[in-house]
Amino acid sequence: MPIEWAGLGPELLLRLDRSAQETLGSQLQGELREAIRTGRLREGERLPSSRVLASELGVSRGLVLDCYEQLTAEGYLSARSGSATRVAARAAPRPGDHPVSATPLPLAIDFRPGVPDLTSFPLDDWLWAMGRAARQAPTAAMDYGDSRGAGTLREVLAAYLRRVRGGSGDAGRMLICTGFAQGIDLVVRVLGGHGVRRIAFEDPGDPDLRAIATRAGLEAVPVAVDERGVDVAALSASAARAVVVTPAHQSPTGVVLAAERRQALVAWASAADAVIIEDEYDNEFRYDRQPVGSLEGLAPDRVASIGTVSKTLAPTLRLGWVVCPSWLIEAVAQEKRIADRGSPGLDQLALATLIESGRYDRHLRHMRAVYAERRAGLVDALAAQVPGLLLTGLAAGFHAVAHLPDGLREHAVIAAARERSIGLYGMSRYRADGGTDPAQLVLGFGNLSLSAVERGIAAIADLIGAELRPRRTDHPGFLRDPGTERRQ
Repeated sequence: MPIEWAGLGPELLLRLDRSAQETLGSQLQGELREAIRTGRLREGERLPSSRVLASELGVSRGLVLDCYEQLTAEGYLSARSGSATRVAARAAPRPGDHPVSATPLPLAIDFRPGVPDLTSFPLDDWLWAMGRAARQAPTAAMDYGDSRGAGTLREVLAAYLRRVRGGSGDAGRMLICTGFAQGIDLVVRVLGGHGVRRIAFEDPGDPDLRAIATRAGLEAVPVAVDERGVDVAALSASAARAVVVTPAHQSPTGVVLAAERRQALVAWASAADAVIIEDEYDNEFRYDRQPVGSLEGLAPDRVASIGTVSKTLAPTLRLGWVVCPSWLIEAVAQEKRIADRGSPGLDQLALATLIESGRYDRHLRHMRAVYAERRAGLVDALAAQVPGLLLTGLAAGFHAVAHLPDGLREHAVIAAARERSIGLYGMSRYRADGGTDPAQLVLGFGNLSLSAVERGIAAIADLIGAELRPRRTDHPGFLRDPGTERRQ
């Protein structure tokens, strides 16, 4: 489908040499033929009006009309009375004439983890905040500004993190970044410059962390996670001087870092002169447990805490923040300045307006109820369709871990579900060695309606319930009462 350029005169690169012996009319015809033959102009695309093109090229309108008429006669262009002149059908190479990668068919129901409910983005509130911020922004806000981010947003976020996360709340140690990926990339690069050569990450954990560390020249070391969180003893033995953790809701297992391990982790960082990088990716969404405070609030000189609005609002906003130890912030800010001069300024002011107005808190309260309903729906559907299945990691966020029965192969289950247009994702993609034992699925329900969750489980119940054996009911993640709030 051709792009429909608006206006009378979509700009078009055409070169005319007035010192050449060839006439301008002949040159114009040749330039247009070449643009069509090479695919710069595609089938159905509209050309500028003869009046606009003549004005831009500094030639007579009659010369352009003669050119259009000649190329129409040759089959390059098509024109109808009262309509624009366009590239004729089959005159230009079609996009399909060039090899392209095959696009996978869309899934009917996709349990992809890590995706919030995209349909619930508070568009009206965001447009209100954007309009208000744009109207009130001083002229100086249109400049590049401080690479650390808008001071207004940093002050608002610092107060917000003090209030809801128990953070230190120091705006002077905060930097606004383009989502988590940039935030951790900036911190890791700076740590490499400070002599850190080995960084640990949770296993299982985010596989992108290994690539980010390697690209920054650091050795990435996996450290095991058990039912109490990251193994601090193994971390101490790794000789790493930095570690990335998800303490409030481990990604992807969903376990909470135990209190004694939080203390041990901070003690390790102090003893090893190390840095803890805290990923606060979905801490706002908790259900049947008490809030878990930020590690940064416990040890502000040892923890770099990274948060974003990717889960609370939408990933497309690409807004996040890093709260750094005081001795790191200037170097991280310099790295940010070199990377992109700073994140979008008006978006920052809009986010500050949204949070300060109370609309952000209101949206979070609403989404907690939405995700809690879908969480309960997932548990109920599995309890009804696959009784006895062990489901863990549900105390917060919008994904769960389903432990497959003995004898089932993770990849086989995922492939069979794909044939039914159901997207499933295995724990192996998060493990450092890619291992599939034990076989587990990471079921995301954030971007699925309640009915889609129920239909999806019904469609795969026979795949994940085959040869199911009775499960231990004393496991810390066993769900005892389907349909009610669950204790993990």
